[in-house]
Amino acid sequence: MQTTTTDTSLFVEIPETTLRGSEVIVAPFLVSRYLACKDDTGAAYISATEKPTTRINFYDSREACHQAGFELITNLQYLAIAQLIAETSENWTGGAVGEGSLRQGLRKGSVLAAQANDYEPSDPDERRWFVLPSGERIYDVAGHLFSWVVADIEGDPKTGLVNKPFIAGSPSIATAPYPRLEKGMGWYPKAGADGSGGALIRGGCFYSLEYAGVFCLVVVWPDLECANVGFRCTKPR
Repeated sequence: MQTTTTDTSLFVEIPETTLRGSEVIVAPFLVSRYLACKDDTGAAYISATEKPTTRINFYDSREACHQAGFELITNLQYLAIAQLIAETSENWTGGAVGEGSLRQGLRKGSVLAAQANDYEPSDPDERRWFVLPSGERIYDVAGHLFSWVVADIEGDPKTGLVNKPFIAGSPSIATAPYPRLEKGMGWYPKAGADGSGGALIRGGCFYSLEYAGVFCLVVVWPDLECANVGFRCTKPR
């Protein structure tokens, strides 16, 4: 049964955030606590218990958000969430910021398909929820399913697609506090990589292993429809 998206518990507030190593300011917004579902009309909705929608391409994900009065999360918004997660002690395996590894979610191949939003892994190292500085929890920012994001740094926000290379110092690849594939950062491109014409997905999936992470970033074809890619909604604060 569809859960109403007017339930405020299904969205969490992200405050204004200045991205690390830059002067880029991300305006405050509300983001869905869980990955989104799509109903029979093609509109997105958020459920705490249902299985999120997969096998949906970038264009249809964006349209599903629009039909529900939401927006598809942008690259900058995802980075703001990732940074806040990295600045919160409870998200580190060592119990303090920078100690051990940043948690990477459901990623070890312990499941072979998308799971319901209330599924709890048996391995505590695959914990799906992350804590924001406010104390609120948000799920699957790393692991479980990749999320489509609008390319608003190396791209045109209108099309949402990548249109230029990643450069040194770009927030897309410079916001992570540690190098890629170290301390739970996940994989992201090096400066100079050019994904023009592609779309962005973030977070990693249920079999990404060390490649998963809140800073994980991959360029794929925008018409890709895979069982390991979903989407997340936002709305103005």
